[in-house]
Amino acid sequence: MTDFSEPIEGSWTEHYLQVRQKSLQLCKPLRPEDHVPQAAVFVSPAKWHLAHSSWFFEEFVLKANVTGYQPYHPDFNFLFNSYYNSVGSRTLRHNRGLITRPDVQEVLEYRQYIDDHMVELLQGASSAPLALVELGLQHEQQHQELLLTDIKYLLHQNPILPAYQNGAAPEFNRSGASGYAVLDQGLHTIGYAGQGFHFDNEKSQHNVYCERTEVSRALVSNGEYLEFMDAGGYRHFRHWLDEGWKQQQESGLEAPLYWHLRDGQWFCYTLAGLEAIDLEAPVCHINFYEAAAFASWRGMRLLTEFEWEAIQHQLDWGTRWEWTHSAYLPYPGFETAAGAVGEYNGKFMMNQMVLRGASLATASGHSRATYRNFFPPDASWQFSGIRLAKR
Repeated sequence: MTDFSEPIEGSWTEHYLQVRQKSLQLCKPLRPEDHVPQAAVFVSPAKWHLAHSSWFFEEFVLKANVTGYQPYHPDFNFLFNSYYNSVGSRTLRHNRGLITRPDVQEVLEYRQYIDDHMVELLQGASSAPLALVELGLQHEQQHQELLLTDIKYLLHQNPILPAYQNGAAPEFNRSGASGYAVLDQGLHTIGYAGQGFHFDNEKSQHNVYCERTEVSRALVSNGEYLEFMDAGGYRHFRHWLDEGWKQQQESGLEAPLYWHLRDGQWFCYTLAGLEAIDLEAPVCHINFYEAAAFASWRGMRLLTEFEWEAIQHQLDWGTRWEWTHSAYLPYPGFETAAGAVGEYNGKFMMNQMVLRGASLATASGHSRATYRNFFPPDASWQFSGIRLAKR
């Protein structure tokens, strides 16, 4: 089974090359044709991920810090910029799958060109902008998780449902946790404090008042979610938020993403291909609306992101991103950084819900208690699950 998350050790050059190599390793099981298609507007082709993560270093590190640096190709800023308005126009997001040229080989040559210049910068006598290099590496690790989820979504669109990898399905992990953890009433300190890397949306540290509550130590399982489905959970509006019910009615959703009913038995598409549902494994690829509806049906609720952070040390977490009932908003004292890097997080603080924890695809350095992931409430292609609290 592929280890999607690896620790980083060694010098800055080793650190840089290890992260960069990981992206290539994730693409190793792919055929050239697998790198090109864009299966939906919310996913990106593998080739685009490989190029965009390289473009980040070229645009924000090399151009600004290497005298006389020559960009690899004049069109690549337009092709592989994602959402940075500060650095010029870009191709429309839904057209990324139309970028048949450059081909995969040229994108790999582009990556090598960037790596050669980055290694020279990191090993040079002049001081490299290490904070910006680290942001680029953290950015690439985020794209590695997106890369894996996008590959899974793409392969699932193939009529023969090909497997990404051989061996056991990593989605069918079990934790064995049971019972409830207790969160005490009172003020709890939220947010990052320390010298290590963190994103701007994790600051500033502040106090939040939480009522006493009891939180399930176990994530909701496939078997529990199947009970919700069998009870008509997708057919009755009373447990759904209005926007979620509307989306569910328009999409015809009747089961989690990747679930297939065949001859009366439920299967789900995994990274190892189509497999019979493991009833004991945590349910996966749930959107916020589904999570909230399930919680209502069970007579329970989702945690707020503040409750999650305050009680996370009592929980077994890290295999599913856990939906919270918290909108993605700035913390007190949040400031948008100057320049293009200021577009990294702040401008998305609207119409998004916060997920906490980590997933089986998350880089180890991103599995920290203060990390704030965020997606629209109808997003389900990430490795997301459900944790419940008592009302």
